[in-house]
Amino acid sequence: MGGAVSAGEDNDELIDNLKEAQYIRTELVEQAFRAIDRADYYLEEFKENAYKDLAWKHGNIHLSAPCIYSEVMEALDLQPGLSFLNLGSGTGYLSSMVGLILGPFGVNHGVELHSDVIEYAKQKLDFFIRTSDSFDKFDFCEPSFVTGNCLEISPDCSQYDRVYCGAGVQREHEEYMKNLLKVGGILVMPLEEKLTKITRTGPSAWETKKILAVSFAPLIQPCHSESGKSRLVQLPPVAVRSLQDLARIAIRGTIKKVIHQETVSKNGNGLKNTPRFKRRRVRRRRMETIVFLDKEVFASRISNPSDDNSCEDLEEERREEEEKTPPETKPDPPVNFLRQKVLSLPLPDPLKYYLLYYREK
Repeated sequence: MGGAVSAGEDNDELIDNLKEAQYIRTELVEQAFRAIDRADYYLEEFKENAYKDLAWKHGNIHLSAPCIYSEVMEALDLQPGLSFLNLGSGTGYLSSMVGLILGPFGVNHGVELHSDVIEYAKQKLDFFIRTSDSFDKFDFCEPSFVTGNCLEISPDCSQYDRVYCGAGVQREHEEYMKNLLKVGGILVMPLEEKLTKITRTGPSAWETKKILAVSFAPLIQPCHSESGKSRLVQLPPVAVRSLQDLARIAIRGTIKKVIHQETVSKNGNGLKNTPRFKRRRVRRRRMETIVFLDKEVFASRISNPSDDNSCEDLEEERREEEEKTPPETKPDPPVNFLRQKVLSLPLPDPLKYYLLYYREK
């Protein structure tokens, strides 16, 4: 599934293409997609395909096409502080993007059938937290993953504001999925070959909207134990943050405000997005002239003065173009101002590194 937009040369160009095709329509979703490089969730030997608008599967590891994730993120209408449940959480790519929007006071849970995929997702999450500057640009709601079949969730589990299912749902499981939602919540899932958005408008009232035709592998039916009973999945408890953790969130938030105020004072117009380096593409097409004579077609090229010594002329044009066009240089790597500011504070080193979540860079 996928192929709706052109491939990009990097993550930013892929997002540009998704925006141009109207798959990404809101600033929050765009920021989340740009903050997490899709290639980081591929195995090394398959990264050359990361920026194509195609699904990828290797063993139990699976990523949906970027255009599908875009539609899902837009349909979920995410806001800070909401609770989110990802059924079939896979690599954790979607859950991590969602966590950037939910912020530190949201809830971000995932259920995945395969334990090896859970381990893969935890490795990718750890890599993102330790190494990505995006972690410091956002207030992150870290996802928690559990192993199990999403059709066997304990009936006494909490309900969620937002739910996504990443496998094909048949009509007999529709009510089960709906019951995972709070009133006012949104459920997005592939229901009988259509990506569907269901909003719970009341205890027994629903609004349904079909988004687009999709093809997903169906949900795997539960395997009962020898006793004939199903293995109930216990979702993670809603964690209560410690006073120490709340203090860290507050301090980081205050430092970000100070950085923003300093930038406003310096530039006069607030923070600006760092311009993205774009490769200039030069396309040359040979122009052919087709002449209609009565009812016959004469398809030979008509000679133009510029056709003589065409190779030399093309080379001369290329040199002239290079002289007119200033050389393109990649911008300097973005500066992590939060990290710089924390490290400059007159605090003991252990406290500085605690404020930075013990990140490597």
